[in-house]
Amino acid sequence: MPMPSASPDRPATGPLLTVCGDLLIIAPRNPVAPARSGAKAVTGPPEAEADPLRSEAETVGQRPPGAKAHAKLPPTANPYRRLLATPGARAFTAGNLIARLPQGMFSVSAVIMIAGSRDSYALAGAVTATGLAATAVVAPWTARLVDRHGQARIAVPATAIAVLGSVALLLCVHYDAPAWTLFAAYAATATTPNTGGMSRARWAHLHRGDPGALHTANSFEQSVDELCYMLGPVVAAFLCAGLFPEAGTLVGAILLMTGMLVFAAQRSTEPPIAPRTHAASPLRTPGMPALLSVFLATGAVFGTMEVVSIAHAGGAILALQAGGSCVAGLLYGSLRPAANVGRRLLFCLAGMTALMSLPLLAASTTDSLTVLALCLLLAGAATAPTMVTGMTVVQRLTPAGQLNEGMTLAVTALLGGIGAGAAAGGWLVEHAGTVTGYAAPMCAAGLALVIAAATAARRTRRAA
Repeated sequence: MPMPSASPDRPATGPLLTVCGDLLIIAPRNPVAPARSGAKAVTGPPEAEADPLRSEAETVGQRPPGAKAHAKLPPTANPYRRLLATPGARAFTAGNLIARLPQGMFSVSAVIMIAGSRDSYALAGAVTATGLAATAVVAPWTARLVDRHGQARIAVPATAIAVLGSVALLLCVHYDAPAWTLFAAYAATATTPNTGGMSRARWAHLHRGDPGALHTANSFEQSVDELCYMLGPVVAAFLCAGLFPEAGTLVGAILLMTGMLVFAAQRSTEPPIAPRTHAASPLRTPGMPALLSVFLATGAVFGTMEVVSIAHAGGAILALQAGGSCVAGLLYGSLRPAANVGRRLLFCLAGMTALMSLPLLAASTTDSLTVLALCLLLAGAATAPTMVTGMTVVQRLTPAGQLNEGMTLAVTALLGGIGAGAAAGGWLVEHAGTVTGYAAPMCAAGLALVIAAATAARRTRRAA
């Protein structure tokens, strides 16, 4: 691991840190003034310990026991080329992309398959909602097992169980099994590992102590998420309509299992297993509950926007929002991030709140779908930077040996917000109309901003 060196932010009188094999040696920098016996070694400036969000390099540089050091990559003109030049990165990224595409396919495929067979969108929606609720319960436990036993050892069997659940759902629909079997089969897919979280954990392991590379990696991963959720529904709809109703679920299950096998086979980039301790859940980490509340409100932005936009202009227009987010994520990753990630999150949330007012303005002042589409494109440009920065804060607050669990908790909160937002958006559309419904994403974004600002103010008062 590249250790911090003297810099304007790190006085030359501080301790000298060196790595010898797997041992961390702390020695005084001034040989004339040796350390007193019994003195407590300090591995970083006090302000970094008091506020983990202040200096990104301090926390991401922490090395769990047994982890080996990694050298920083030389800078290049293209930060993404530099990122993918990391040994082993392209291999696990390829497997991860294959495994993540079905994330945007399964729910759409299930709705098309069940509604076409049973002639009931209510049943289809109830089945997919059950799967979402099961995922919210099971996913954090799966992530904790991944942290304790390793990605390959847990992710592959967990994925196999989820694939069997998808196949069971397909067979139950095809052979007209009782409705309760659909709920049971789809609930089994909740064991699907958080592939995005595992990929982010690998980047965090490979680029400890390099906040610029981690910022680019988080931006890349968020853009991949947006790309998968943009392409997944299109691929699913094409397969179900062009081949047979069960084709989307079948192809998604095959891609998920294949991608996970390729991803898990890349053992050289897998994070080391954390030592077994009785560590508390990341949920008890100071600042984490408030951050998860921010993710919950951000998920409500996505859920309400999706339902209201579909009701107002059809589902195809949502691709513009995802496309804007994807491009913004890539551009954001090429910029040099501000050192204070907490303040950066506030700026991103403020920008998202402001841009979410554009669809409301367009829907209330004009009937032009072109204007609405442009506003959705601009509104989507705020979501990726917000999610990238939010995930960076999760990585900062979560202990190094619990990264998968911490990021899965964030994704679970996001999914919960999406579900609640979708329900609220549907109620608004039915009772107040789509124009009023576009106020919901802006209000949800404002709520996320208020929670983050209140948390930052409380942290400042504690520091004072």
